[in-house]
Amino acid sequence: MAGKGKDFERLLRLRKKLKSRKPEFLRTLWWKFPKFKNDPKWRKPKGIDNPMRLRLKGRPPIVEIGYGSPATVRGLHPTGLKPVRVSAPSDLEKLDPSKHIIVIASSVGLRKRMEIIKKAKELGFKVSNP
Repeated sequence: MAGKGKDFERLLRLRKKLKSRKPEFLRTLWWKFPKFKNDPKWRKPKGIDNPMRLRLKGRPPIVEIGYGSPATVRGLHPTGLKPVRVSAPSDLEKLDPSKHIIVIASSVGLRKRMEIIKKAKELGFKVSNP
């Protein structure tokens, strides 16, 4: 985050504030059917008389552009660095510690995970899931 300016830091704080107000978007009638309870992720309501699509009172909110975060900080880690998935120690050579934060892939075993963490420390990277 160093060298990116006060405006960048302000946008990160703004994103955090906006995210705290943003509702959890779940598919229509997720509470009613068991098949939706297992997988309630967002699906756009498309029915002709769907009250959620019509934005009627008492219905869950639907995804809209206004809930988005500022474009310059979208997808960044809260530190302001870009998260990069790493699955081998050799992947670190292509990255810059001042721009990237390391996320070790879940498929990496303990031995290789320790190698990645050791090399990341040597090169000055931050690891978000050590």
